[in-house]
Amino acid sequence: MNSNALFSGAWCPSVIPFKTSGEIDYDALQKHFDRLAASGTDGILLMGTIGEFVTMSLSEREVLLKKARKMTKLPMIAHVSTTCVNDMVHLADIAYAEGYEAVMALPHYYYAQTPKQLYDYFIDLNNRFKGKWLIYNFPARTGCDVDATLVLKLAKECPNFVGIKDTVDCSSHTRLIVRAVAPVRKDFSIFAGYDEYFVPNLMNGGAGVLSGLNNVVPELFTKIKAAYRANDLAEVAALHEEIGRLSGIYAIGDDFVTTIKTTVARKYKYLEPISRNYGGKLNAEQLAAVDVLFDIK
Repeated sequence: MNSNALFSGAWCPSVIPFKTSGEIDYDALQKHFDRLAASGTDGILLMGTIGEFVTMSLSEREVLLKKARKMTKLPMIAHVSTTCVNDMVHLADIAYAEGYEAVMALPHYYYAQTPKQLYDYFIDLNNRFKGKWLIYNFPARTGCDVDATLVLKLAKECPNFVGIKDTVDCSSHTRLIVRAVAPVRKDFSIFAGYDEYFVPNLMNGGAGVLSGLNNVVPELFTKIKAAYRANDLAEVAALHEEIGRLSGIYAIGDDFVTTIKTTVARKYKYLEPISRNYGGKLNAEQLAAVDVLFDIK
């Protein structure tokens, strides 16, 4: 585990609750943040994939950035990706002004990018962002991959480039980034993007995880951190197995964002199971599967 990383541990890419009217439910968001803080969550990513950033207008994102930062003392990273770089810089400027610790950016998505294009794009962002920033690598959504070679090159040239969320369903991909960057940047934060790669990433020297189940069972990830630091590998193994079991949530329903929101709604009852994604509402059989998986009475 990289204890020298600027950001480390278990971070939550927070859901954004919506009212039945379709507006952001800030009262529910406050309750969600409060529960995350009480559970020992290390930080919050705002407007990630689970935060449904792609469904929000620029003005909604501006307001959300300002209101959300005032809701918690937890460290926060703002995801500012859009298809318009000027809008990204605008959102980043707001985030830095509001006190976010860093911003996060996807590759320039829709157009799959070559390594040269990715390099030029991230160098441009680095020159225009006014503070610390991370890459969000999600090849399944962007059609291109930010690999260890590119991360190392950027890490050497850009001191404000401080980490990556590597959402690739292959732990060796993340390990290669860890091994490449570790000799040159002790402060660099490398997060796994899948729940079940939390422990492998720690053991490979990564910083931690930034993953969806932290919305539902953040206490589980806090227990893993404690067991890992105590060198209680038997407990780590048992808790890792539980993460694997609960990862079955991603196979329930057509839209995993709606499924996560529904699970939070049924288990904690402070938000509505409403997503702006289409066709994700769970049927009776799927609701029963959620209840069994998370022992919801």
